[in-house]
Amino acid sequence: MTKANYKKIGEFIELVDKRNAGLKVKLLLGLSISKQFIPSVANIIGTDMENYKIIRKNQFACSTMQVRRDKKMPVALLQKVDEAIISQAYPIFEVKDESLLLPEYLMMWFTRSEFDREACFNAVGGVRGSLEWEDFTDMQLPIPSLTKQREIVKEYNIIVNRIKLNQQLIQKLKETAQAIYKQWFVDGIDFENLPDDWNVGIVSDLCEYSNERISIDELSLENYISTENMLQNKSGIVLVSNLPPSGSAIKFNIGNILISNIRPYFKKIWLSDFYGGCSNDVLCFVPKTNIPSLYLYQILEKDSFFEYVMAGSKGTKMPRGDKKWIMNYPAVIPSNKLLNKFNKLVGVLTTNVLQKRQENQKLSELNDLLLSKLATIEN
Repeated sequence: MTKANYKKIGEFIELVDKRNAGLKVKLLLGLSISKQFIPSVANIIGTDMENYKIIRKNQFACSTMQVRRDKKMPVALLQKVDEAIISQAYPIFEVKDESLLLPEYLMMWFTRSEFDREACFNAVGGVRGSLEWEDFTDMQLPIPSLTKQREIVKEYNIIVNRIKLNQQLIQKLKETAQAIYKQWFVDGIDFENLPDDWNVGIVSDLCEYSNERISIDELSLENYISTENMLQNKSGIVLVSNLPPSGSAIKFNIGNILISNIRPYFKKIWLSDFYGGCSNDVLCFVPKTNIPSLYLYQILEKDSFFEYVMAGSKGTKMPRGDKKWIMNYPAVIPSNKLLNKFNKLVGVLTTNVLQKRQENQKLSELNDLLLSKLATIEN
């Protein structure tokens, strides 16, 4: 499909402004930079909720502010609920005629990295760079036949749903590993009267920081980790958007545990399943020879550990963990026999997790390929 077949977004959408009069709608949502609706974390005490906007199923909410700074335009399609309310700061719009353009197809277009780059290019107003509504509606996309749109959306949803299923399976496997850890090493354990072959120690008895370096030239977007591409609340990682221009990084290997050392309260932690390099703002924990990675991970991913890190952190605006303080975190060291048994049992779960993550990586690449092909789609 050539550019001549492209149409302006504004030809197919219109703004909607329905306020929450009478406080009929209770569900309050926010909008994330990852183009998803999320439970709102805004402080609404004393706020006039009647002034909030109602958004209904198959309608979009977006933010045109700070597009250049964030290098993305947050926009999401409401599908999981029939209606909700959202801040009046967000424009809400809908497709005028769904016999010409499917909302799901339009959302696919908004998901493309190329769309974000164009939005960033069109943004005005200095470093933060907001996108004017008129400039947004002037952006163009190809509009194939409705039949073709349905085919594309169906193919896309098959991939997305498979990724979601794998993510659910991964969560179940992780919960199983956590349950085994709790049953074997926490429940019923008297920490003042441990078994004879157990010891009380500190984290430095279990691991050490990686002191190896790797050149940036040996890394790629696929195996470089910075605090920016580590996800909050122990949710793993995503691909980094760019690499440092030169220099070196801390080297990590499979089974190492990476923790963002900036703002520890974000709880960014990841058990590596490939080798690579990480920025100096990421701590790389290397388990000692007799310590299973999964046992160490169970200790470091606990909320109590992150609370401990914060207690010893330095700085107020952007607190940073103290490396010596972190290594003094109390830890129980069970017998080698029990640790080996734990490693063998939970290792099977880890293998399954890695397989599902690798499958999701391939599915994500397939998804990116499908999205990139939208620009040249034929009727």
